Amino acid sequence: MSLATAARLVSLVTLIVAAATCGCASAQGSSGGTCGPFGNPPVKVLGAVTPACGGGRILGPWKDGDGTDRYACLYEFATLKPGRKLPLLVYLHPSLFGPWTITHTNLLDLRATSSLGLGPAGSGYIVLAPQGRNAATIDHFIAETAGTGKVDTRRIYVTGWSNGAAMGLLYALNRPNVAAVAVYSGPDPFGALIDPCPQKPVAGAPANKSEVRIYNPHVAVMNVHNSCDIAGICPNAEKLVAELRAAGGAVEDVIVDSSGKRVEACVDACGTDPDGGLAFVHHPWDWMVGLHHHGQWPEEWTAPMLEFLRAHPLEPPAAPF
Repeated sequence: MSLATAARLVSLVTLIVAAATCGCASAQGSSGGTCGPFGNPPVKVLGAVTPACGGGRILGPWKDGDGTDRYACLYEFATLKPGRKLPLLVYLHPSLFGPWTITHTNLLDLRATSSLGLGPAGSGYIVLAPQGRNAATIDHFIAETAGTGKVDTRRIYVTGWSNGAAMGLLYALNRPNVAAVAVYSGPDPFGALIDPCPQKPVAGAPANKSEVRIYNPHVAVMNVHNSCDIAGICPNAEKLVAELRAAGGAVEDVIVDSSGKRVEACVDACGTDPDGGLAFVHHPWDWMVGLHHHGQWPEEWTAPMLEFLRAHPLEPPAAPF
């Protein structure tokens, strides 16, 4: 394992712990331990960060509701025939990292040779990678990109990694303009780890604060996660899948082993708690093995993820942006 890889893996532990502890502190500190209709109060943004987009183009700044500058990276083709529209893939990055993490996947490598639309293989797709995973920010930059006339708005898809996967699921389940979502190794956005305000997603009006309504419950979902993952993400993801199916959702649940092969169940030695777990003493194996798995994008599953998205356009088309 290289030093850079080891550093990324250590940082991934930090992001999971930070996400859990910050959420707990926010709920207890900002609302006196009282859970609201949308679970935990949001944590405060520490400051604006301008992303490194590499071969992409920076969009922004755009100020969110708190006045914080927000940015995104856009990866499009240098030449595009007039009137031609391409699918849009929105990539949401892990916590503590930025859109540059897309370069540790093969999503950019495949965009010129894979099709997310009706055309033949190689017709391509546009990639949008917002910085910060804020819902209003994602809305804004999708609208800005779609406003160029280059986007097939029947084929706006979402993907993400780690906490970006959790945000991707949460976003897609609440935005009717999203056709489908395919994510990797994300905790349950409605309740994971030491979340003091877990909620059950429901398709109708919530009965109380322990439930939260999702407004796009029938969006096609592909949830790829490891049989052994950090912090008990596998059984936590299985809880999410069961809840989404109970709410009427169509979920393709994909559990993969250390070789990338699809398996039927989680590895019990890596945790069995459906809420996940952070204690190293109780879950040493998932901290050592699962952390390594969590820090690697499953490149062999990218093409199946893209094919899943391609097979699920909006029917009928949603209202234009």
